[in-house]
Amino acid sequence: MSQPTAVLFCCDYNAVRSPMAEGMMKKYYGKRIYVQSAGVKNELDVDGFSVAVAAEIGVTIEKHRVRSFHQMEEWGDRIDAYELIIALSPSAMRQAQEYTRYHAIDVEYWPTFDPTGLGESREAKLAAYRQTRDMIDKRIRDRFGPPDEEEPEGGE
Repeated sequence: MSQPTAVLFCCDYNAVRSPMAEGMMKKYYGKRIYVQSAGVKNELDVDGFSVAVAAEIGVTIEKHRVRSFHQMEEWGDRIDAYELIIALSPSAMRQAQEYTRYHAIDVEYWPTFDPTGLGESREAKLAAYRQTRDMIDKRIRDRFGPPDEEEPEGGE
């Protein structure tokens, strides 16, 4: 598969799955691939459990600003500037396909488990979010290859 230079991840609310995917992509390939994320809706804040499980693998997303496709366009971000949209939910896939009616954008559908509302205890909730994080991580590495060389921690 060809390697795009601009990727947009999307899910339902841009609060759980797509921010994790955006953060991982930026960490792994951020010097050569421009990455953003969006949701079909934007009614939530970035999810605290997503922030926690992303941090466990060195991905920082707590400052992520939730946004919808519509908001991105209002703010001047051209969806047709992305070469690839990766949809992580059925509603995001439908939204992404709408753009292909007018623009030459590749769309991939990665059905991704939604961990929200699962688990009774904090640990059970974290386990569900870790499962989603690891699923996204594997799909990213399978699609885009080994991560680019990262700077060693501690300035070594």
